[in-house]
Amino acid sequence: MSQKLAASCLLATFVLALLLVQARAQPAQGGPPAVGVVRAERQQITQSDEFIGRIQAVNRVALVARVTGFLEKRLFIEGAEVKKGDLLYQIEQPPFQAQVDAAKASVQQLEAQHRDAELTLERAQALLRGPAGQQSTVDAALAQERSLAAQILGAQAQQQTAEINLGYTDISAPIDGKISSTVVTEGNVVSPTSGTLANIVSQDPEYVIFPIALRIGLDLRNRYAPKGGLSAVVIKLRLPDGRIYGQDGKLDYTSPTVAENTDTVTLRGVIPNPVLLGMKAGEPGARELIDGEFVTVLLEGVQPITVLAIPRAAVLSDQEGDYVYVVDAQNKAQVRRVQLGQSTPSTAVVTNGLAEGELVVSEGLQRVRPGEVVSPSPATPSPQADPQAPAAPGTKQ
Repeated sequence: MSQKLAASCLLATFVLALLLVQARAQPAQGGPPAVGVVRAERQQITQSDEFIGRIQAVNRVALVARVTGFLEKRLFIEGAEVKKGDLLYQIEQPPFQAQVDAAKASVQQLEAQHRDAELTLERAQALLRGPAGQQSTVDAALAQERSLAAQILGAQAQQQTAEINLGYTDISAPIDGKISSTVVTEGNVVSPTSGTLANIVSQDPEYVIFPIALRIGLDLRNRYAPKGGLSAVVIKLRLPDGRIYGQDGKLDYTSPTVAENTDTVTLRGVIPNPVLLGMKAGEPGARELIDGEFVTVLLEGVQPITVLAIPRAAVLSDQEGDYVYVVDAQNKAQVRRVQLGQSTPSTAVVTNGLAEGELVVSEGLQRVRPGEVVSPSPATPSPQADPQAPAAPGTKQ
């Protein structure tokens, strides 16, 4: 019996120890979950809309030959910036100079004949006053003088044409801009049918072209028309590497028609494109914007507006839409359905569903349950956003 008693006591001790371990393993009943809250307040924000656009040169010229001849000289560096009037190509000039000289000689010869005809006419008119004069002689002299005068005009026109063609042997830059590589090199025959020799695109300022949906266009019109229309918005650009371009632009054109296949209208802005500090015009990368470059267009209002705003992190979404947790006077978390306006990655603009001054949960949302008591405390202040930081993809600002 003593051995059985000892075994029973040992078993009871083991069970008791196991129960104590399990009891210690269970956590003690805690208090309400701690959450960070912010007060819904009115703030001033800048209205902004994002679109995809493309940089386009204001002026673009295709250089072509206007006379036929051998290309003797190319007088520019490919890819450099040229000024209006700079000599770029030179076509052989002697044949055209010879045509000018021949035309001048023809004019001088006709002028000499015309002078002789004028003297003959004067003598015939003088004889007509005496008995030896005849009217037919005067008429013939007059006709000869008039004919030679007309021939002089024709010869002068031919001389002018020859001089114009001689001038066409010098191909100069019609605009300021950056020139492309040459298509035709020295020694080749060029003519008006040879096509483009090189292209020049202007550099400063540049256009930015971007399409917007008609619905958005109507919204922008209604938003900014009372504030001054085109003058009430400013254009900012986000470059392909995410940086915000340092120059601001202005809208200057809206297309008068809607694209049938996309239901969009095209907007155009003008934006400066100066030479970067420490660089020279024509150097690679001397200007930030390049013709044909894709950019993100930020269309911003000039004057900020006052809105009811909360941190973007406080907004949750489900199949019914957006909602937040509001802490009431009894520290209970209540679900509040809200409607959002234009928002940034860090700030949500609430247009409906929330009153100014209400406490909204922005931290510890994973611990909140509807109707349960929470332990609120001020949320950690969010860091100031970098003004040049890129917005989240697809975010409407």
